[in-house]
Amino acid sequence: MAEFWMEEILKDCEEKGIPLWEYILRSECASSGQSREEALLRMSQLLSVMREAAAGGLSHPVHSTSGLTGGGAYQYHQYVQSGQSLLGPVLSDAVQMALSCSEVNAAMGRIAACPTAGSCGIVPAAVLSVGRHKGCSDEKKTESLFVATGIGMVIGEHATLAGADGGCQAECGAASAMAAAAVVYLLGGTDRQAVHGAAIALKNLLGLVCDPVCGLVEIPCIKRNGTSVSIALTAADMALAGIESYIPFDEVVTSMYAIGKALPSRLRETGRGGLAVTKTGLRMYETLYGRPMAMQG
Repeated sequence: MAEFWMEEILKDCEEKGIPLWEYILRSECASSGQSREEALLRMSQLLSVMREAAAGGLSHPVHSTSGLTGGGAYQYHQYVQSGQSLLGPVLSDAVQMALSCSEVNAAMGRIAACPTAGSCGIVPAAVLSVGRHKGCSDEKKTESLFVATGIGMVIGEHATLAGADGGCQAECGAASAMAAAAVVYLLGGTDRQAVHGAAIALKNLLGLVCDPVCGLVEIPCIKRNGTSVSIALTAADMALAGIESYIPFDEVVTSMYAIGKALPSRLRETGRGGLAVTKTGLRMYETLYGRPMAMQG
C-alpha cells in the first residue's frame, strides 16, 4: 500500500468493492505478517490505551515530569462539568480528552502515538468523543482507526510525520487529518468524504511550526492538541455535509511537504525559534536547566 497515493487506493477499493478500512487492514496484514484476527486485536488494544490516556487527566491533575505543565485537562473538565463551556458536548468532550492524552504523555504515561507522541491526543479525542455521543460500538471505533492509519501512512510515505522534518503541520496537522477521516467513517460517510475531511483538516494546519519551549513536548504542544481536534471535527462535519476540498488530498500532502522543507530549521523542533525564544520561553529554559539557552550550535 505504501507506494500508492490516496486516489489510487480509493480507486482500488472501488474496483474490489471493499471499504477503505478493510483495504488498510489487509495491507497491514500483508506487510506485517499478522493474521486478520491479530491485526484487529492489536488495534482494539490501542483503542484501550487511547481510552485510558483520554481519561487519565480528568479525574485528577496530571503534571509533567519537568514540572512546567499539568492540570489543564482536569481544570477544563471541571469547567465543562459546570455547564459554562461555549462548546457543544461533543467538542468540549474532545478538547478535554485531547488535553488529557497530551498531559499523560508529558508525565511519561502510556499513550498511543498517532502518529506521534506530540500529537497523541487528537485522534483518540475525536474518535472517543464522537463514539461516546453518537453511540458507536468499539468495533466501529476500531475500524475507524484503520481509516486514520491509511491517511497517516500516505502522509508518512509521501511527506513526513516528524516535526523535526516538517514542523508541527506534520504532527498535529497529520493527526487532525487522520482524526477527521476517522470521524467521517464513524458517522457513516463515504470513503471519499473521509478523504475530503482529511484534506480540509490538513489544509487548515499548513505552515504550523514546531517550536517546543525548553525543547520539551509540552508547550505549546499540549494545547495544540486541544485546538487541532476542533479543526478535525469541523473538517469532518463539512465533509459529511457534502463539502469537498477543491485541492485533492494527495496534492495537499505534497504541498505540506514542500512547506515543511521551506521552514527554517529553527522552526522545526529545534527549540531555537518561535515561542521557544520569547522572553518567557527563555526564562523557563534558564529556570529548568540552570543556564541560559545557547542561541547557536
